Amino acid sequence: MDRVWTCSGLRWSGDGPVLAWQGGRSSALPWGKRVAFEVAEGGVRTCVGARGHACPVRAAVPGRSTGARCEQCARLDRAHSVAADTIADDPRPYHVYLAWFGPGMTKAGITAVERGPARLLEQGAICFSWLGTGPLMAARRTEELLRAALGVPDRIPYAAKRAVRSALPSDAAERAAEIRELHGRAGALPGWPESLERMPFGPVDHVGVFGLDGRAFGGGPLGGEAPGKRVPGPVAEVSELVAGGVVSGALVAAAGPDLHLAAGGGVVVLDTRLMTGWELRPVPGGADGERGGGDRLTVPVRRPGPERGAAGVQDGLF
Repeated sequence: MDRVWTCSGLRWSGDGPVLAWQGGRSSALPWGKRVAFEVAEGGVRTCVGARGHACPVRAAVPGRSTGARCEQCARLDRAHSVAADTIADDPRPYHVYLAWFGPGMTKAGITAVERGPARLLEQGAICFSWLGTGPLMAARRTEELLRAALGVPDRIPYAAKRAVRSALPSDAAERAAEIRELHGRAGALPGWPESLERMPFGPVDHVGVFGLDGRAFGGGPLGGEAPGKRVPGPVAEVSELVAGGVVSGALVAAAGPDLHLAAGGGVVVLDTRLMTGWELRPVPGGADGERGGGDRLTVPVRRPGPERGAAGVQDGLF
């Protein structure tokens, strides 16, 4: 009987992106590696549960849901989230940060100090800088101060982030310019909590970490391109997985939960949150994710960017 795997999502380690699977298995994703899987025939996408507990009714969830949770489990998960502002007694120290995702797209946020930059990688931040560190409630008040005084949001839609990844400034200093200016303005604001220790501006750039500088092409397994060439903009985005559908392509970049795969005639973006809740099987010729095997995409796709076309199922790309 074929192996069946259930994806727990994309994680970021010190060595890059890693696909996590239920049961503790993980798959490292170096550039050029083939991501290849088939959704089990006749399968139904089921709720992934909440806070480490399985969904009590194994409820079916829509294929296009990035949360992969039923309403009951989604409420439970949200109720115990720092982002929901329902936890006031967390004793851990927190960082306050400014993150930049593209021109005009900067947000303020907080993350536990012990997590390091993991939260920024998970969000797909192109560059960021810490602003300060302190207790949770002090960090939360500082975050609210920045939103009100500087007009920076606490969330930027993933579609907007994806839309600009292939057209980012080539210079790291230029990519850091907006958060440099906002960091300076933030430091001059009155009303900072006394218990928050301020931190100097120190930009951290993720273009190379995400592979958006085209390192998978230059001299690498995909070959034929000069080093430093940018990853091409996507020609399509996977809109959902379906029973019996196949995804197979070589990894050229990854950012946040997104994998950028070279499949057929161009780059296709797969949001790995769409993989959770499905039973997945290896694909012959690329089952173990190694290089080789053929490109295939038989799941619904849509045009990338804010203006989306109708989804359609394709046997191959273009």
